[in-house]
Amino acid sequence: MSLKLYFLRHGQTGCSQQNFFCGSIDPELTPDGYEMAKAFAAFYRFLPWKAIYSSPMGRTKATAQPLCDAIEMEMQLRDGLKEINYGKWEGLPPETVDREYHDDYIRWTADPAWYPPTEGEPAVAIAHRSLQVIEEIKQRYNNGNVLIVSHKATIRIILCSLLGIDVGRFRYRIGCPVGSVSIVEFGSQGPLLHALADRTHLDERLRNLPGT
Repeated sequence: MSLKLYFLRHGQTGCSQQNFFCGSIDPELTPDGYEMAKAFAAFYRFLPWKAIYSSPMGRTKATAQPLCDAIEMEMQLRDGLKEINYGKWEGLPPETVDREYHDDYIRWTADPAWYPPTEGEPAVAIAHRSLQVIEEIKQRYNNGNVLIVSHKATIRIILCSLLGIDVGRFRYRIGCPVGSVSIVEFGSQGPLLHALADRTHLDERLRNLPGT
């Protein structure tokens, strides 16, 4: 049996509903966001889990908690799994950022790998810190299922890094809606993507909610 990593994006928040930049700020899950977390736990509780890792942000911990409770397993918190820090853009919609920080915004949208949000983090920095966590997990567990609860940009950056996709394209090559799970297996030929942004564990209403 090989190692399988399940990358779960946290449930819906007010910022994801409105498509606001949200990294270092930490809005709570909406009631629907909590329902997403519960739905994931109900669907996946019978899988034999080796470990549950989470970003230390409140919205990710709240998403991981229902599964932790269901299988009586403690989550392990890692700063490397935090969302990108959007700096001066935190809590703002893209339209406002484009107007108030236009040059930085244009550079970032062209190549977020090396150009950060104003006073924020470039994608290469997120790749560096998040892949340290992935390496820790690979060293600790050579087989079984491990859950990683993280954020939209961070999960997309990790997936790009593992699959050999230019990190600067993470916003344009990988989808990651709220409550979705992507699955990567580490075999003899390296990382293999089994599922991308899957939300079959959510009911139709939750899958069709507006927002990102």
